[in-house]
Amino acid sequence: MKKVVTFGEIMLRLSTPGYQRFIQSVNLNATFGGGEANVAVSLANYGVPVEFVTRLPKNDIAEWCLSELRKYNVGTSHVVRGGDRVGIYFLETGAVARASKVIYDRAHSAIAEIQPGMVDWDEVLKDAQWFHWTGITPAISQGAADACLEAIHAANRLGITVSADLNYRKNLWKYGKTAAEVMPALTEGCNVILGNEEDAEKVFGIRPEGFDAAQTGGEVDAAQFESVCTQLKARFPRAGQVVITLRGSVNANHNTWGGVLYADRLYQSRRYDITHIVDRVGGGDSFMGGLIYGLLTYPRDLQKALEFAVAASCLKHTIAGDFNMVTVAEVENLLKGDGSGRVSR
Repeated sequence: MKKVVTFGEIMLRLSTPGYQRFIQSVNLNATFGGGEANVAVSLANYGVPVEFVTRLPKNDIAEWCLSELRKYNVGTSHVVRGGDRVGIYFLETGAVARASKVIYDRAHSAIAEIQPGMVDWDEVLKDAQWFHWTGITPAISQGAADACLEAIHAANRLGITVSADLNYRKNLWKYGKTAAEVMPALTEGCNVILGNEEDAEKVFGIRPEGFDAAQTGGEVDAAQFESVCTQLKARFPRAGQVVITLRGSVNANHNTWGGVLYADRLYQSRRYDITHIVDRVGGGDSFMGGLIYGLLTYPRDLQKALEFAVAASCLKHTIAGDFNMVTVAEVENLLKGDGSGRVSR
């Protein structure tokens, strides 16, 4: 199997233990995470050869980060070295009616100062079959947006499948451009587009009529999102598949979870009731990792590809940290209906 390449920022993740608030905590748990790196780890767990591309400084924190990626069999041979710091994000995990909170400390990180030409994309994408990016990367800086566009153009020229998770983050767009100004040119080069109801609305002004995420009560009507998919496909005709994740939030610990995929018609997944969430950060990334695996493994069975993605991300909600540490066998067991959680002996 040819490799998958992902491009973006990986950060040091500092999270409060359990459900403690920042003001309470005397310790922070240190791990790493970031959208495209999370996707890379998922794919590596599924046995897919994968290369993660970013820019990191030459210091011990960056070396620690690279060793973590290599531990999970993620390739790092095309990481660009330079800059002064690794970005950080702080996480306070919410509970019941109290939402989780993320604080970014990623200004002037190494990748925020990346420029076009720093990555030899023809070399990176040689022997690749898939390139993945998220809307977080072009939100970091103009240089990161330009480098991402450079990669997409190279992938298009080489006939490589390109996927994007729109991943709108309002707190990141601070360098003078809006998502609406930057994202269309990048999304035009995509074969697979993933988003949720907020991403499509905030970035492209596309939303399902009568939908209010705050008022779902855990119930989301998948059919409402067919119009979102068809509008995105009409605007970006290169996209063969448009996928929407469907999260119904009962509270911080209890969500419903599913998805729809639109290609020749609308495919709807099984809906999962996740009643005791351990960590929902990285849930969308685990969906994307499962989707890429599913589309590569079952290219003629879009329903199965979608179900694999949803089941994989359902399991991610039970795992602390950004990375989805599950195997293909574990996902397939859930697909078969084994969600009992019985001890495996």
